[in-house]
Amino acid sequence: MMGRDAGPPPAGLSQAKALQLLLLSVVLFGGVWPVTKFAFQHATPLWFGFSRAALAALSSAVLLGVLGRLRWPRRSDWPGMGAIGLLQIGAFFALVHVALSLVPAGRTAILGNVTIFWLVPLSVLVLGERVSRQRWVAAGLGLAGVGVMMSPWGMDWSAPGAIFGHSLLLLASLCWSLAILLTRLYPPRAPIVELIPWMFLLGALLILPLALWREPLSAGGGIGPGAWLIAGFIGLVAAPIGTWATVEAGRHLNAVVASVGFLMVPLVGLALATTWLGEPLGWDLILGGALVVLSVIVAARG
Repeated sequence: MMGRDAGPPPAGLSQAKALQLLLLSVVLFGGVWPVTKFAFQHATPLWFGFSRAALAALSSAVLLGVLGRLRWPRRSDWPGMGAIGLLQIGAFFALVHVALSLVPAGRTAILGNVTIFWLVPLSVLVLGERVSRQRWVAAGLGLAGVGVMMSPWGMDWSAPGAIFGHSLLLLASLCWSLAILLTRLYPPRAPIVELIPWMFLLGALLILPLALWREPLSAGGGIGPGAWLIAGFIGLVAAPIGTWATVEAGRHLNAVVASVGFLMVPLVGLALATTWLGEPLGWDLILGGALVVLSVIVAARG
């Protein structure tokens, strides 16, 4: 692996198709966090995260069963599948949902999806990817945009849970980055779509004991009727389709292009958080968003 140029994608998916899947994941996941923040009026964080994973496992298993494609994973599929299920789904869902109860939805969408912090240096050091000068510029522009959108100078860092919530988000983005890295090191042989039920099942099994421990049903933990519709849409539709698109895009795109492209997720999240939840939109979000868009354009051309 060391020293190879990761520009050419793995066989089976063109760059144009990979970029389309990236766009699909951006649209689906960008809208998840403001909607989930709204659902927290009727649900507790870890139980909501568990519902996303469990419902996605159920819906995708039923669909594959109807199509005759539901199979037990082969031994060679387990390393990559386990990385996605435990890191990108289980750990990521648990960390981000708890953080979302402490941090505004717009900020959650920003930090929870900033894989560029971790994925680019890890890909260079571990995979030996060669990154062009133009794509380093794109990464820098993207990070600058994230920094401006976060506007740390305007935050009340003394607010309860502020530092803890932001730390959880950075840890969540690290888990996602490690999952992408491991699937590139140990790519599953089976089509990703056939592994989705098992990946979500692993994630649900990781979150369930945490939910029982941190949010016991006897103390009010769980999902109320007011959140059922949202949990159903996210778990049955957005989670399985968005995860499949994200994994395939991450496997077939250059690390910089993928991680910079994922920075579009916060823009969608910020737009919904502003228009629906009424979170403020200032010059910092506008400037930061413009820098992120510019970084995506530069990365795509580099």
